[in-house]
Amino acid sequence: QVQLVESGGGLVQAGESLRLSCEGSDDTFRGYSVAWFRQAPGAHREFLAGSRWSDFSTYYADPVKGRFTISRDNARNTLYLQMNNLKPEDTAAYYCAADSDQSSATLTPRAVADFDYWGRGTQVTVSS
Repeated sequence: QVQLVESGGGLVQAGESLRLSCEGSDDTFRGYSVAWFRQAPGAHREFLAGSRWSDFSTYYADPVKGRFTISRDNARNTLYLQMNNLKPEDTAAYYCAADSDQSSATLTPRAVADFDYWGRGTQVTVSS
């Protein structure tokens, strides 16, 4: 069973950058599709970016396309989210998630229910 631990959150001003990390406990990390989500108070958990298990290709939600970049280091079992030009509306708890489904090489999971494993989150607060 994969355990995921996020880090790198904090308080920043609008326009600044942060890089989040998510370390996985399992050496099979490379076999998972992985993703970043966020959840603001009172809101649903929102998909941000993902990396597919089969070819490590990346895909993004429209609101963060061009500002956020997901990457993975399979040798270190680590997932990253580089966030640039942060805005106050980016304030949320950020979560990484892993999906063990390998039924298709073209899967691009985005729904919360698609993912088997979750970290506990790291808080990002952006002041104006």
